[in-house]
Amino acid sequence: MKLRTALFFAMSFAAMSPVYAADVKDAMEDRAEARYDTEKDAAKHNYEIAQENCKNMSDNAKDVCMKDAKAEYVKAKSQAKVEKKSGKEQAEATEDQMKAYYKAEKEKCDQLSGNAKDTCINDAKMKYRQ
Repeated sequence: MKLRTALFFAMSFAAMSPVYAADVKDAMEDRAEARYDTEKDAAKHNYEIAQENCKNMSDNAKDVCMKDAKAEYVKAKSQAKVEKKSGKEQAEATEDQMKAYYKAEKEKCDQLSGNAKDTCINDAKMKYRQ
């Protein structure tokens, strides 16, 4: 009975592994997107505060203040966009690395046979989320 339960769990994990690898990448991309939205909102909020502070000024000082506020806003939005792209590229790089390490680990399993080989391959699948 225990062997049957263990085999069931092993097969279940093996069946879920490809989905899990995609989920990791999706989760990383979702975090990058959420971080981008948060930083973009913060930049907009800071820009609005800076504009309010500039309203108390007059003439050229006000114009300079508004241009500085706009420059900081554009800078913050651009930086958020760069970090978003970087986060998505990191997700892709992580997925590529996991695939490469899995292939290398699977190759090491080829020297084994029978149950030992099956166990080795299943361990590699779980370790590298394949």
